[in-house]
Amino acid sequence: MSAQKTSASSSASLAILGGGNLGQALARGLVRSGTLPPDQIHVTSLHPPSLDALAEEGFPVGRDNSAALQGASTVLLAVQPQQIVALVDEIRGDIDPARHKVISVVSSVTVAQLREMIPAPTQVVRAMPNTAVSIGESMTCLAADPDSADALDEAEALFKGVGLTIRIEDEMMVGATALCACGIAFFLRSVRAASQGGIEIGFHPEDALLLAAQTARGAASLVLRDDHHPESEIDRVTTPRGCTIAGLNEMEHQGFSSAMIKGFVLSAQKAALLFDDGDVA
Repeated sequence: MSAQKTSASSSASLAILGGGNLGQALARGLVRSGTLPPDQIHVTSLHPPSLDALAEEGFPVGRDNSAALQGASTVLLAVQPQQIVALVDEIRGDIDPARHKVISVVSSVTVAQLREMIPAPTQVVRAMPNTAVSIGESMTCLAADPDSADALDEAEALFKGVGLTIRIEDEMMVGATALCACGIAFFLRSVRAASQGGIEIGFHPEDALLLAAQTARGAASLVLRDDHHPESEIDRVTTPRGCTIAGLNEMEHQGFSSAMIKGFVLSAQKAALLFDDGDVA
């Protein structure tokens, strides 16, 4: 696999503007991995009470985005697509291109669009992690133009602390949104379905969920550990007239693979439309 994981640390301070589910998960993940201490991660939100738990854990929190930028070298934009124009308008005067590097995890907003909004020559990186950043198991895709090479290296070091990273072309970020960010929900739904199957064949719910989740974890680890293709591992557990091939064929007859593929394609189509580029000033 070309993606890599490391426990690299950084002394740079970080402002996360948008303390929603992803922003909070990233903050906790960076602390858990030892990448940054909580007092170097300032998290903001339009609804400060939602950050009370972070405050209790030692994170500086609040509503004032300008104040967050004053103590940061890296600024991470983590708001909803429809909120980014207003956010950048608010902080534009506080961005210092000589000091700040900007990372955006905002879906559907391209590097070129970010360049139009953010004062030049600020270095800008687009990132697409998922909520598994909170436990150091994210898959994060990164993209930037050649003028932001230093910021791209910095963003890679940051996100390697919370999982695997891979550099891709910006045009592939919509696909990354579907496969990595939406994919968390898809695979969790698969685990849930497996646990429900376990209940139907006789396991207690808590046991069925444990068995399903650990089995899913093992399956993913087989692929990642030795760079094996899933089908090669499937062949190892399917035998002629066996129970595994019978179950696999039944799921395929019911459209399992087709449904998954269609789900990813539809999510990518939706992701491409989340931000209206007419909103860019």
